[in-house]
Amino acid sequence: MTFTTRPVFMGRYGIVTAGHYLAAAAGLRMLEKGGNAIDAGVAAGFALNVLEPQSNGIGGEAPILIHCARQKRVYAINGQGYAPKAATIAWFKSRGIEMIPGDGFLPATVPGAFGAWTTALQYFGRLSLKEVLTPTIELTAEGFPMYPELHGAINRLKDKFESEWPSSARLYLPNGQPPAVGEIFCNETWAETFKATIDAEIRNSHLGRDAAIAAARDYFYKGPIAEKLVAYQRDTKIRDASGQANSGLLTQADFHDYRTKVETAVTFHYRGYDVRKCNTWCQGPVFLQQLALLEGYDLAALGHNSADYIHTVVEASKLAFADREKYYGDPDFVAVPLDRLLSKDYAAARRKLIDMKTASMELRPGDAPASVPRHQEADTNVNQENHRCTDDTTHLDAVDREGNMMAATPSGGWIPSSPVVEGVGFPLGTRGQMFYLDPNHANALAPRKRPRTTLTPSLVTKDGEPFMVFGTPGGDSQDQWTLQFFLNAIDFGMNLQEAIDAPSFHTNHFPNSFYPHNARPGSLTLEARIPESVRNALTARGHKVSVGGAWSHGKVLAITFDPKTGVIAAGASPRAQIAYAMGR
Repeated sequence: MTFTTRPVFMGRYGIVTAGHYLAAAAGLRMLEKGGNAIDAGVAAGFALNVLEPQSNGIGGEAPILIHCARQKRVYAINGQGYAPKAATIAWFKSRGIEMIPGDGFLPATVPGAFGAWTTALQYFGRLSLKEVLTPTIELTAEGFPMYPELHGAINRLKDKFESEWPSSARLYLPNGQPPAVGEIFCNETWAETFKATIDAEIRNSHLGRDAAIAAARDYFYKGPIAEKLVAYQRDTKIRDASGQANSGLLTQADFHDYRTKVETAVTFHYRGYDVRKCNTWCQGPVFLQQLALLEGYDLAALGHNSADYIHTVVEASKLAFADREKYYGDPDFVAVPLDRLLSKDYAAARRKLIDMKTASMELRPGDAPASVPRHQEADTNVNQENHRCTDDTTHLDAVDREGNMMAATPSGGWIPSSPVVEGVGFPLGTRGQMFYLDPNHANALAPRKRPRTTLTPSLVTKDGEPFMVFGTPGGDSQDQWTLQFFLNAIDFGMNLQEAIDAPSFHTNHFPNSFYPHNARPGSLTLEARIPESVRNALTARGHKVSVGGAWSHGKVLAITFDPKTGVIAAGASPRAQIAYAMGR
């Protein structure tokens, strides 16, 4: 029997995985109240917004995938906010800004998370907003124990909070210091904000459940919450990476006009499984493009984490991410040739570019000349999320005994890159930094356009039945680490925890999605548990190998469902030591 850091959690009633153990507990409470997987997932999502403010927040975004057991259909909820109407390339260029900064108010988009959670609840859940928000209100009003990762994040931000962001300092530095590990931390202002949305639901409960939840959502986007968010970023100037002090561009009309979209997921059939991702307003289809390329190899015959295997996967990733860079953007603004990018013929032609003896140093999108990715030294901006598994994004999954499944990857609206907004208790997001100011780029800035995010939950069905949900934090590396997890399970037959525990790797060969969009051509970072002999063999092929921590890559979470037995199984990464699976 192979040793794993944790057991595979198995049950028959329902299971929730979440980036923080108390969020998993919040989700389990909903299952025990008679809620379904979506109720549980939404409760966990709201809780994560509070429990991991260094990684996500209600001012950020939350892409969601849902399998509705009753309809036997998969839906994608577009939980990404759009750019302000006033945000144009000309506006930035006229002020001498060549790249949207990664911090401050200029990269703020309309928060998508609250709309995503409430839309999922309204259309696919059973419980009220009050019921699913109750655990989160308890966590904000009564507090939760400070844990090492959040304490460390606040400590790293202490100087910035004290010198530039007094609203953040007042909340996160009581008595001038980060709360000690184990100290109870409260956010009463945020609690009052949530309570106000529930009051809006209750006032409209006579109209029925759906209308009441919609009224709470309107309170956020069309009422006092939006008014406070808009006024603060309009009337406050803060220094950002542009070197200037800037206020924000959001208006109440931007909030008022915002709508959460329920969409069809993008699908690729791999070795008998239908793998589902959100559309190209995120990087999700790059996972599917990697599968299309790797489908042509007998991966098991290459040997797990052998030099041949790692080389093949990394070279496929370089090709898929090159297409992401050239083609992906908000499909409401950009015609993305997904049918072609995911076709067998295209994959076969692209596969021929993989040289088993030599690492590519070029960016090679389809139908375009090859080029060397632009290289910059690593930026110290707090939004560089590729190498940390705690200070960036989070994830949750939920599955119930009926076969309802939900995967969500909430992020943004975090405390490192924008100050807490007075009167609401949380920051705005900075996802607009992912836009380019090149009008010819697929991800070019445009008013009311959604930036192409890295956030990418995954959902899998088999023969039309629910099978698996999974995801991880990790910026551009998300669809590399989860790819390896999925291949570990499908191609190598590992159980969930084995597949999660296995050492992983990633490349930063292509332009980073975050400011300042640096690339490291030929880079390959391996967890230290991958043997030195493999590292040497990869170096000999031209890879620029670096070694990360032994347990440093991401925080993969996953749940499977067996429709024949009704058994639900889950795994949670030990990396960062706060993710957990709970259920029964």
